[in-house]
Amino acid sequence: MDPIRVMVVDDSVVVRKIVTDVLSEDPSIDVVGTAVNGKVALAKLDQLKPDLVTMDIEMPELNGIEAVRGIRAGGGGSRHTRVPIIMFSTLTERGASATLDALSAGANDYVTKPANVGSVAQSMESVREQLIPKIKALLGRPMTPGPRAVAPAPVAPRRPAPRTGPVRKPAVLVIGSSTGGPEALARVLPALPATLPVPVLLVQHMPPVFTRQFAQRLDRLSALRVVEAVDGTPLLPGTVHLAPGDRHLVVRTSGRGPQTALTQDPPENFCRPAVDPLFRSAVAAYDGAVLGVVLTGMGADGRVGAGAIREAGGTVLAQDQATSVVWGMPGAVTQAGYADDVLPLDRIAEAIGRHLSGVAGGSLAPARVGGRR
Repeated sequence: MDPIRVMVVDDSVVVRKIVTDVLSEDPSIDVVGTAVNGKVALAKLDQLKPDLVTMDIEMPELNGIEAVRGIRAGGGGSRHTRVPIIMFSTLTERGASATLDALSAGANDYVTKPANVGSVAQSMESVREQLIPKIKALLGRPMTPGPRAVAPAPVAPRRPAPRTGPVRKPAVLVIGSSTGGPEALARVLPALPATLPVPVLLVQHMPPVFTRQFAQRLDRLSALRVVEAVDGTPLLPGTVHLAPGDRHLVVRTSGRGPQTALTQDPPENFCRPAVDPLFRSAVAAYDGAVLGVVLTGMGADGRVGAGAIREAGGTVLAQDQATSVVWGMPGAVTQAGYADDVLPLDRIAEAIGRHLSGVAGGSLAPARVGGRR
């Protein structure tokens, strides 16, 4: 199959060279051109016909956010309005805010620029580790050499594995997401009512600084209260606890009931925060009375945890392939037979409501929280 055609947009000569050199090392990627700002990028889209664009944020004339909006609106007469876009961001408050703006404008994902590294070689390695997997995930290409498809073929969801025991009415809602997650969550959480009868814990793969700003944005959008999780907070209905960057969020039981806990245990699935530790801890703290939701994201984080939820009598929902930016995480859960429902994004909130109210079908057993009925 043909290589992935990438256009690199950045006003820095050094960054353009680093990104171009790193991508050109991979035989399945072809850098077809560069642009020094968003205005030039819009003008070159139809000429270069890229499969994907990497986009800096701070640029003269037309910055990255404006360029994303322009591409999605068909600016410059371009027909490439759906081309995947990966932003280059800085690990700062301003960089995080701008990146979230770019994702809201239609960017698909982001990588962080190498910060305070001592050499060009280290910068190249940082870009190589972050960028190439995301390019291939967004284009449906495997990370290992072999036959490649331009886009992932639709996969028929596997029927859920048969249950060996009763289904428990959920006492907690846990959600995991990654690539495409910020926009998916910005649609799901605002569709949930302030009267949600259970606490919510959420892992979105994000670095520090980003998670704090993301929690604030979700809080503004939602009737629910959304906070960046801190250690030792009692879990009460109507509050969403978002895992902070570089910390696993888990549920700990205490004499006063379940509460949040943050750990720096080793990364799982190459991630911290990771979805699996949250899902496993929720199963233990709530005796299986858990509703798990796995949204769009690359990789397989959440698959093991989803299996634990289902084995303990909980319920698992997964986003479908058609509405996922990357059907890695929800696809892994679905293909393992752990998903009770595989749904388009716009039906996830309604399904959450049905399962929490106990009308989703199946025999419901009373929830046990913290080991007590």
